[in-house]
This record gives sequence, C-alpha cells and structure tokens, in this order.
Amino acid sequence: MRASGLGHTLRMGENDGASQLIEGLTRALARAGLGAPDKLERLTGGATMESWRFSAGGEDYVLRRAPSLAMIEERPFGHDTEAAIIREAHAAGVAAPEVVVELQDSDQIGSGFVMRALPGTPDPREILAMEEPDRLLAEAAANLARIHAIPAADLPQDVPVLDYAEGIAKLCEQFEEAGGDRPIIALGLRWLMDNVPEPIEPVLNHGDFRMGNLLAQDGWLTGVLDWELAHFGDYHEDLAFGCMPVWRFGAYDRPALGLGSLEDYFSAYEANGGRTVDPARFRFWTIYRTVWWALGCLKNARMWRSGEDRMLERVVISRRTSEQEVDLLLLLEEDAPAEELKRQVIAYENFTPPEGEAAISEIAEAISDWLDTIKHKMEGHDRFQLAVARNALGMISREDRSLSTLALQHWDWCKAILAGDVGLETPEFLAMARAWALLKLEADVPKYPSLEVARRKWLGEH
Repeated sequence: MRASGLGHTLRMGENDGASQLIEGLTRALARAGLGAPDKLERLTGGATMESWRFSAGGEDYVLRRAPSLAMIEERPFGHDTEAAIIREAHAAGVAAPEVVVELQDSDQIGSGFVMRALPGTPDPREILAMEEPDRLLAEAAANLARIHAIPAADLPQDVPVLDYAEGIAKLCEQFEEAGGDRPIIALGLRWLMDNVPEPIEPVLNHGDFRMGNLLAQDGWLTGVLDWELAHFGDYHEDLAFGCMPVWRFGAYDRPALGLGSLEDYFSAYEANGGRTVDPARFRFWTIYRTVWWALGCLKNARMWRSGEDRMLERVVISRRTSEQEVDLLLLLEEDAPAEELKRQVIAYENFTPPEGEAAISEIAEAISDWLDTIKHKMEGHDRFQLAVARNALGMISREDRSLSTLALQHWDWCKAILAGDVGLETPEFLAMARAWALLKLEADVPKYPSLEVARRKWLGEH
C-alpha cells in the first residue's frame, strides 16, 4: 500500500504515527550526514523490537527501535549499550551490521538505532535449504568464537554477568509469576538447581545466536543480528541455544543450528579460537535455555493481559510453551530409571463434537477458512499477522476437540517436584508427564517436529 507523495512504502495497518516516524528518522539521519528516508517498510516478525527498512542516499538501512521506553524497561541495558556492543563486534570481524546513528529523545520516535543493511535472508528455511551447509556451520562457529574473544574492557560496563544460581532463582520467580502449574517446567527447574556447574571465566555471549538472527546469501553467512540479550557468561550457553530443536526449524536430524552435526560445530568453534567444549556443560545450558524459553513464551500472555502489548503474536507465542515442554522432557528423561522409561504412556483420545449447533472448534475452523480467502489481499506485516491469526484459530479448534482441560493445572505436583519429593524416579510420573506433554503440543502446535519424535519414542508410532 503506497502512500503517494511521501516517497516511502507503508503496509496496511501501519499508517498511524507514520509521518511522525519519518520526521524523527529524518532528524536522526541528518546527524549521520544522510538525507530523508525513502521506501520505509516495516519488516515482519520482531515480537520485542520493531525493525524498519528504508533507503537513504542510494543505500539501504534498517531502523531497530522500541516505540516507547516501557517496552525496554525490564532490559538490563538500553539501545546505546546494544549499539556499542554491535560496533565492537563489527570491529572484531564478526558479521555484525555497521551502526550508523542512535536515536535521541529529541527525535521523538522512541529508542533505537540505525544500521547499514546487510545482504542475505534471515529466513531459516531458506538458509537451511542452501548449498554447502557445512560451510555455513563453520562460518557460524567462527563468528561465535570471535564474539567470545571480545575483551570485556572494550565493552560498556553495564553489560551484565550471568550468575548461574541467580539465573535459576530468577527462572523460579518467573515460574511462580506464570502460575507455577506446569509440572514439566518444574521438573526442569529442579534439575537445574541440582546440577549447577562450577563457574568458569565469563565471556561475552551474544545471547540469541540462532537461526532467525543470522543472515545468509548463496551459502555464505552475511550477518549476525539482534544483540539485545548480550551478556557475560559461560560460552557453552551461546553454543547450546541455537542448537535447541525450536531453532532448527524442522531440521531435527541436524542438531547444530539445523546445519550439521554437533561434532563438526564444536570442532569448527575450537579451530577458530574457541575454547574446548564440555558436553556436560553443553547439556546443562541446553536444559537451562529450554526452561528459559518456555517461561519466555508464557510471559507473552501476561504482557497481553496487562495491556502492555496487545499484539496477536503475544497470545500465540504463549502457547508455544508446549513445544519446549516436549523438548525438555526428551532431555531430562535421559536420567530416568530404566523401569520408568519402559512404562506405557496413556494416549488420550480426542472426542467428536455432538451433532447440532456448531462447536467452538468448528466456528474457529470456519473463521480460519474465511481468513484464507483474503490472504492474497494482505501485504507485509499484515500478511504475517493473518498467518498468526490462523494459527491461533487452529489452537482453539484443536483444543476444543481434545481433553486438554485435563492437561496442566497441577500446582500440587509442581510444589512436590520443586521440593524434591517427586521426580523422574517416582513411579508412573514420567509416563504421566509424557501424556501431558503430548496432549498439549498436539493442540498447540501439531506440526512441531519434536512431536513426531516424541510419539515415536514414547508411543512406538512409526
């Protein structure tokens, strides 16, 4: 949807405040010796921060911003520190973008900064389909090693250091704030408390190094984006996060970023100056970040309920917690007794809605079908939102057809797990947890790759 006379591109639903954004961005660009923005376009995605692409002086740039300070008040540092980290990474040879200018209060368009646009696509599935994935994996490992080698003295003092035990305690607080009623997450928290490793020398962690935040073009890595979670900590945390199944986008059989084997990833990391990888620490941080992301998903529902952010993605992302619960149980059950691993899992049967008036599931399906008929009329972020809406309706439809109301309202179980009174060794607990996890994920995200893996492993399905 092109707004005539303004020299920029706007997408449907994004006209409110657009002129103010252009005016403020023009003021910021002037400080960098650039002219007014042209072809301003909101990029899809970005559940936390907005990203806008535009051109100026014949080159392409990206504005990364939070429209209000309330959106970043819980972050440990502001956009000025984030920009400084990106500048240091760029100087260290990391494929980080070049920061051109930071927004100021006088620009009146929120907090953020402008970067020179990098070539390539961030689309994980396009990247995972590129030729020579081994080369991409080696380049990613090399970039991570360079990040971990950036001296603390070259970075702002407010970049936080993750204390392992304190991090677990904060996860426990988040769990209670989210209702404290998910037994599998409680099991993960108890495991973390019981298996905290000894601290090692902290290094700069990107904090979100995964598919979706990497750019690639023609089989080459071209960018490392989204540095808002940077902190000092165990380098295994950065290595582990991008290898979680959720960030492999269907490439379940390629555990290293969806590109290859863990052995090749670790070897390339060490060969490029990275430290020696300890498999036990790697597993700890895989479990830690799986719990972290499960709770991060839950938090989105609270943000929506409070009115802090009423975007549709918030409620849908909150339901992706079930993805992490299946992944978490697959990780944790490695420690379960053999007799519990062999115990039969109950497969709940779905029920058929009665004849007569339309059931909730059928109403949701009808709305979804109608939205599909207008998909071709949508562009940009609105097309993305329509896809999110159809996902949400699918969740409603599948949950109405299932017995998921029985699934996860288990405060007593969680209290017993966190107290250490119930665990993987408790007779029949693992079998029940498996059933809960399957039931919830089948309603929420039935195409999630780990569901097929879990059903094959737990139910013997092929």
